[in-house]
Amino acid sequence: MSTAYDCNRPDGRESGLATAANTVRAGGLVVLPTDTVYGIGANAFDPEAVGALLAAKGRGRDMPVPVLVGSWSTIDGLVQSVPQQARALVEAFWPGGLSLILPQAPSLAWDLGDTRGTVNLRMPLHPVALDLLREVGPMAVSSANRTGNPPPATAQQAQDQLGDSVQVYLDGGPTGEPVASTIVDLTQATPRVLRQGEITLEQLTEVLGVEVEPLA
Repeated sequence: MSTAYDCNRPDGRESGLATAANTVRAGGLVVLPTDTVYGIGANAFDPEAVGALLAAKGRGRDMPVPVLVGSWSTIDGLVQSVPQQARALVEAFWPGGLSLILPQAPSLAWDLGDTRGTVNLRMPLHPVALDLLREVGPMAVSSANRTGNPPPATAQQAQDQLGDSVQVYLDGGPTGEPVASTIVDLTQATPRVLRQGEITLEQLTEVLGVEVEPLA
């Protein structure tokens, strides 16, 4: 049985975040608002919880789950190394609509799907999401929709699709027009934009000082 909390009310937000944090720690699933769309999240270090997330979405391991973090410094413990280009982009666009793909730290005991040794990281610009992430640590988070359906802009739209496969729904109000994050692959010598979204190619080029083009 799932429970929804109105995070626009102080009491709803406090109780919702506390319940969501306990749920994540116990291996359950939570729907949370982000600055792009509503996401379905789990403890990134709990393979069974991540598997349940993929099952709730009807998604295979061939589409690995991104990881959301609550601070800039968190990425230092998650990746093999943080190149200067990554730090420049983090300082310019986090929290916000930029996802970075980097080689993951070899010591990490997690299973996000078929990542081929990489991890997709983002820090969302939403107070409810940041509060939860700072409480529980990195979370595996994907858009809160069944695969093939549009991503939800409200908690109710997410609940209509995912139902009781998710234990807690945090309702932070409408996210507005859903805009995907821009995904930049920094695993090679030259940055590659795998998906164009909120952050433009021109913005990336200005920060990095090199021409950034989309993947052909």
